[in-house]
Amino acid sequence: MSKKILIVDDEKNIVDILRYNLQKEGFETIEAYDGEEGLKMALECKPDLILLDIMLPKMDGFDVCRKIRQALSTPILMLTAKEEEVDKVLGLEMGADDYITKPFSPRELMARVKANLRRTASEFASGTSSGNIIKRGSLTIDVDRYEVKKDGKVLELTLRELELLKFLASQPGQIFSREVLLEKVWGYEYYGDLRTVDVTISRLREKIENDQGNPEYIITKRGVGYYFNNK
Repeated sequence: MSKKILIVDDEKNIVDILRYNLQKEGFETIEAYDGEEGLKMALECKPDLILLDIMLPKMDGFDVCRKIRQALSTPILMLTAKEEEVDKVLGLEMGADDYITKPFSPRELMARVKANLRRTASEFASGTSSGNIIKRGSLTIDVDRYEVKKDGKVLELTLRELELLKFLASQPGQIFSREVLLEKVWGYEYYGDLRTVDVTISRLREKIENDQGNPEYIITKRGVGYYFNNK
């Protein structure tokens, strides 16, 4: 079954370009042209991935992303015509998994889409645990099923947060630079900046740490990178 991708953009020419390139690669597409419609279609159709513009009528992409993220773990790829770092960071802080700046090449677009569709949250949930479980304090990570619990309660993590936590937790004590994390977690064809890793780490800490200022699980090695505490 082909993956379904929701395109939310108010520029018809951009939607046409996205639709053409996605359908050429075998994806099914649905489209919305304003923020309210995009939010409604995301919640009703539950697509496999969402391409979401920032500058939208009725409701901007940041608000749409935040509201979608409250209900779904679907990968969200933000589209922006701006190069400003603040837009990229804010999108990630709202729960986006990735972003791409207009104008973009079809090759870059497809690399981002495929990297973010590598595995879906539904595939994680249907996995079978083989006993590869990591327990640290109040945190329990079932590596095979991509299920994370804190004090026995399942945490709602995004696809990217799940992949990042699994990667670090599977190799406790090993320090990884942001460059390596971009390559291993986001995919070797990922065209991003290092701030992406920092923002995703921060979001993840909000959910798993008791005290973000004094993290117990994901530790920063200043000037080097991050590692999962094995103590």
